[in-house]
Amino acid sequence: MFRSRLAWLYLLIVALIWLLGECIGERTGPTLLLAYAPAGLWLLPAPFVLAWTLWRRRGAAVALVGLLLAASGAGLLHWRPQQDGTLRVVTLNVARGTQGTPERLAAALRRADADLLLLQETNFVRPGFRGELLARLPGYIVRAGGEVLTLSRLPVEDARTYAVPGSRRTFLETRVRWRGQAVRVVNAHLGTVLVSSALKGDFARVRQTRDVRSEQVKLLAGLAEREPGPLLLGGDLNTPPRGLAYRRLRQAFGPDAFDLAGRGPGWTFPGLFLRIDHVMTRELTPTRARVLAGAGSDHRPLLVEFAPERR
Repeated sequence: MFRSRLAWLYLLIVALIWLLGECIGERTGPTLLLAYAPAGLWLLPAPFVLAWTLWRRRGAAVALVGLLLAASGAGLLHWRPQQDGTLRVVTLNVARGTQGTPERLAAALRRADADLLLLQETNFVRPGFRGELLARLPGYIVRAGGEVLTLSRLPVEDARTYAVPGSRRTFLETRVRWRGQAVRVVNAHLGTVLVSSALKGDFARVRQTRDVRSEQVKLLAGLAEREPGPLLLGGDLNTPPRGLAYRRLRQAFGPDAFDLAGRGPGWTFPGLFLRIDHVMTRELTPTRARVLAGAGSDHRPLLVEFAPERR
């Protein structure tokens, strides 16, 4: 059975990494690192393992299974049917305007032609940046909540902000009307687990940021459970599509739109090959989800199209 120990070792390691990151995730420091590390890392040894087994003529099939499992975990095999939707939503962390201009950012957002724009880190470094940006985005109703902005071409009925535990940020909930029904839209920017602190041996700091995020996720889950009806969560959640926090948010708000209507890995944070910006919905059907070209930020815009839920 074990004609190639290397191939079996690679397959078992990839399976174990996926299992620990998905099922244990943030509960321990080491598994948190596995959950938040770029999934593409586990693909790096695959060509060497596969080449070795082909040369030895042993274990190539096992090595190929390990390669496919790693590629699937990285999202490279992800493919879903797509079609046009009638509601278009964009979420984007604009990085406080430090990597672009109002003109470039506004041009990218206009090209997306979205009915809802969910922006994070809009506490711009340069005075006047916000005003110049909004002046180039006519036709939107603007609601602000600290460093998040929600822009809507749909009628806005209400907007509320909620203080975020362990942060000066706020979550912004906006109620809009689409196709005769009220839709609650939550614009969120979760704190970051300081994985870099683990590299310095400061696991106490890692646990602290993890615990703060757990309280933030708890608050979001409470908002989702407050009332029934169509609901959308969008924003920079600083969470790859695995682990306990991600699973808790999906349970509260509904499926990840990219899982249902996206293709490929969907890296919204290309610097680390991660998908950490998400849109999750209840009673809305995603028909297409895609990451757009850069817009003057270290994040990339995520555009999701929706159709009314079939009843």
